[in-house]
Amino acid sequence: MFALSLLVASMVVFWVLSVLPGDPATRILGVQATPEKVAALRHDLGLDRSLVSQYGDWVSGAVRGDFGQSYVSGSDVAPQITDRLRITLPLAVLGMLLASVVALPAGVFAASRHRTAGDVFVSVLSQIGISIPAFWAGLLLTTYLAVRWGLFPAGGFPGWSESAWGSLKSLILPAVSLALVQGAILTRYVRSAVLEVMREDFVRTARAKGLTRRVALRRHGLRNAAIPVVTILGLQLAALLAGTVVIENVFVLPGLGRLLVQAIGRRDLLVVQGVTLVITATILAVNLGVDLLYNLLDPRLRTR
Repeated sequence: MFALSLLVASMVVFWVLSVLPGDPATRILGVQATPEKVAALRHDLGLDRSLVSQYGDWVSGAVRGDFGQSYVSGSDVAPQITDRLRITLPLAVLGMLLASVVALPAGVFAASRHRTAGDVFVSVLSQIGISIPAFWAGLLLTTYLAVRWGLFPAGGFPGWSESAWGSLKSLILPAVSLALVQGAILTRYVRSAVLEVMREDFVRTARAKGLTRRVALRRHGLRNAAIPVVTILGLQLAALLAGTVVIENVFVLPGLGRLLVQAIGRRDLLVVQGVTLVITATILAVNLGVDLLYNLLDPRLRTR
């Protein structure tokens, strides 16, 4: 199923980008180029062949890890994507970790104190977090924590080989910017999931046997509430990967998002196709991991 989904996704990616207006050969040579030069470059790039032939060559190369050569620079696309992934993936994972560390206990806290001042306080904060755009949060964090107070770099990325700590430090503000919105959303989902479980009969039975609300939640509720939360975590990781496109440009990080924006501006289709396919494959892999995790959380699913 994973392979079939990835194949369909590759078809969609290739078809959507192939029907976009504009010609890469004209973009490379400029509008003053003669039709003969444009035709010759189209032939060299293989753009004069049928879409089916172009797709077959592209997808067969992608299976081998070869995404072709950039129309603009002439360099291989795969090494560019690999280098940028070393920034984008740690950024998305760090953002997810920060969101989870805050949201999971906050959601459980709010649910365990339903309709109290603590619940209202967490709900108000989460609503504020949802309403803040990630790029605006990034600009605020840069203005105060980087420019005024000098606690973090305002942008750029030194490289893991140059300085591991400096590289990690440069990812903190972008990760916090991504985590604010996702953490607020996750908090509300955790709160709702825990409240739903607390209304189940098995929790009421545990309460009737003398367990307190918190003990019943810890022993019987959290594992059942984790199933919908895991689903949201998988969806949020996909949202974080998409959010890096904006955040990486705000913080001038040379990740996949910045590479994608630059390739779109230059109409470097093979780079755009390669980056989009890698992001899609990552999201599908996360969803597959979520499905496998369901079996660990709910043994009843193993017998179906």
